[in-house]
Amino acid sequence: MSHRRRSNATGPPPPEGVGDSSTAQASSTEKERPDPPSVLGLERRVLALALAFRAANALLVRTYFNPDEHWQCLEVAHRIVFGYGHLTWEWKRGLRSYLHPLVFAALYKILALLHLDTPWFMLVNWFMFFCITRTLSNSMETFLTITGLYYWFVAIESSKGTLVVPRQKPASKQSPPSRKMALLIAALACAIRPTNAITWLYVGLLDFIQTKSKSWFLFLEVIPLGVFVLAVTTFLDCWMYGSRVIVPLNFLKFNLFSSGGDYYGTHVFHWYFSQGFPSMIWTFLPFSISGIMKSREWRLAGLIVWVLAVYSILGHKEFRFVLPVLPLMFMFSGYNLAARAQFKGKGRSEKGHLSRFQLSVILLILTNVPMALYMSLYHQRGTEDVMFYLSREAHDGRVKSVLFLMPCHSTPYYSTLHYNLPMRFLDCTPSENKGTLDESDRFLMNPSDFVGKVFGNLSSFSHIVLFESEERHLKLLLHNSFREARRFFHSHFKVDRDLQSSVVVYSRMNVLCVRIRTRITV
Repeated sequence: MSHRRRSNATGPPPPEGVGDSSTAQASSTEKERPDPPSVLGLERRVLALALAFRAANALLVRTYFNPDEHWQCLEVAHRIVFGYGHLTWEWKRGLRSYLHPLVFAALYKILALLHLDTPWFMLVNWFMFFCITRTLSNSMETFLTITGLYYWFVAIESSKGTLVVPRQKPASKQSPPSRKMALLIAALACAIRPTNAITWLYVGLLDFIQTKSKSWFLFLEVIPLGVFVLAVTTFLDCWMYGSRVIVPLNFLKFNLFSSGGDYYGTHVFHWYFSQGFPSMIWTFLPFSISGIMKSREWRLAGLIVWVLAVYSILGHKEFRFVLPVLPLMFMFSGYNLAARAQFKGKGRSEKGHLSRFQLSVILLILTNVPMALYMSLYHQRGTEDVMFYLSREAHDGRVKSVLFLMPCHSTPYYSTLHYNLPMRFLDCTPSENKGTLDESDRFLMNPSDFVGKVFGNLSSFSHIVLFESEERHLKLLLHNSFREARRFFHSHFKVDRDLQSSVVVYSRMNVLCVRIRTRITV
């Protein structure tokens, strides 16, 4: 997996004293020979194809995956630019850095300046297709991690002399790839997700043990870059929060030292190994394992195991937490598939027969593409569709206020509605007293009783949004004053609660409608 290593399969060396001059001459001629234009053209075409694929990927993702893609990013960015939007409890306790939302705030600002900030303008492995283009901080973390690892290992190969130097220029004029770039990217990744330090602790310690200039590495590279990025992000956060705050420290205190993440549920310690990660990599798993064995890149394989093992210690587990090491498994799969494609032994395909490589590719396509499209286009799309519907209704003046009677953060919010209207959702801020139920839990235990006590007859809201699973418990409360306006498909199967097959919108009947209904009844 090293970066363009020289091939060692060049045959046995010539006898001593034989062919030395000719070999040296041939070597110098080879160094001066430029790369074939076809190779450079192929690289550009591959890059263009990859960018086009990810662009199409982003446009095809129309479903809901995790609240954080809206509430910890777009909602915050929308509040920064447009002045309204909801900040969850994490932002009140200084657990999140503004570094990630500000990226999207800049995009919102550009749209606003161009007067394009209308709601409808803001728009293979199955899990990577499903997740990587979302606005989650984990997606940004994954991009930075893979980019940083690339620069890191390029620097290692360069220091070993195993990196093939491009032949456009003489080797003497080539500056070696810098490890500082990798460290800078690593620091940014840790600023966005402090737990990314788990990855770089492993990578850095291995090199620290092997390097001869330990003091230089630690005091002139790691610490200066780390302190610089920490100072910049801390200044940024203090400015945005309006008070002194060190986000990485607060984040680690809550998630690691106090196990605050356990409030959102826990899994058994082996979940990442037995269920989570295998589900993410899916049918690529046997190819990845085979690629690890064939490549013998134990350092990268060890990094994957290390990250999964450390995250397994934490009680609260989610698929997206280990997303940064998922591309590494695909690298091993690609290594295995490339070996199959070049194999010319007994497995060579004959006319009318598919080779092992072709069968492998067909298997991966059949087991990943349908799943990627289903999860991205259909599964849990109702909560996205309902907000676009409400946005259009608000644009036409038909929405005055909205109540979401569903588990907290089930839908996007102001960042999708893009109208400063009164809205209310069920709060789920963790209580300092363990065992205290939040509004979301109390509602799910007894929907009708909770709504009657907290909201009364619901007359202060023009629209109510709820899942079909709770609708049947509230029909008596809704019958007299509300009518069903729209129903959106959401899911074919349940995820972590009762089956939420559809999202239903109820709108309050105005006085004229009530009068007409009374006359017809009479």
